Amino acid sequence: MTFGAQWTLRQSYFRVQHVTFVGFHHETPSELLAASGLAKHPSMINLSDATIKKNLSAFTWIGAVQVTKHWPNSVVVTVHESTAVAVAFTSTHVLEFVDRSGRALGVAPLKANVPTLEYVHPLSSAWPFSRAGRAAAFVASQLPRAFASQVSTVTVNSHGAVTIKLTTPVTFILGPTTNLEAKFVAIASVIAHSQLVPGDVVDVTVPDELAVTPPTHA
Repeated sequence: MTFGAQWTLRQSYFRVQHVTFVGFHHETPSELLAASGLAKHPSMINLSDATIKKNLSAFTWIGAVQVTKHWPNSVVVTVHESTAVAVAFTSTHVLEFVDRSGRALGVAPLKANVPTLEYVHPLSSAWPFSRAGRAAAFVASQLPRAFASQVSTVTVNSHGAVTIKLTTPVTFILGPTTNLEAKFVAIASVIAHSQLVPGDVVDVTVPDELAVTPPTHA
């Protein structure tokens, strides 16, 4: 590209004048425009996709960003938001939405229609679900439609062993997050074909060797 062409492309006609945001649900266009830096009308030739993506990463719901230039002066920013798969309480007892990676997305209503994540015997008050307790968020993201709506709680311990509790309440011990498909099939089969009672604990750590522990009564 010659010097003359570069100079021409930096004139006002080739600066960003029109911006369209697509795919957002939790932010306003004005918030996205201000945070992206596009409101400053940068030149199209110097427009940095990486900078725009970094700027918009400040919004917790935004997981990925795609920037498309339409010469001479228009930009379309497609936002891919994270999906809330569960909720969890912070150390200050604020309920937050959680995505499949365990990242907190923002304040959730107390009656959110997704499972609640719990971490057994936390050693600190730090948010565990994007680190040691990530397995709970992952399991919540993989729950099949057959019984996902019945799951009230997904619990994980420091060893990564996961337990889910249904609204009935019946508890299923999954153990590690390996062989999840077979474990879920076993759970669906037990729900459909067994006479479970509130308080039953079903161990599906080994899906082919189910073990049911009835509730203990004092």
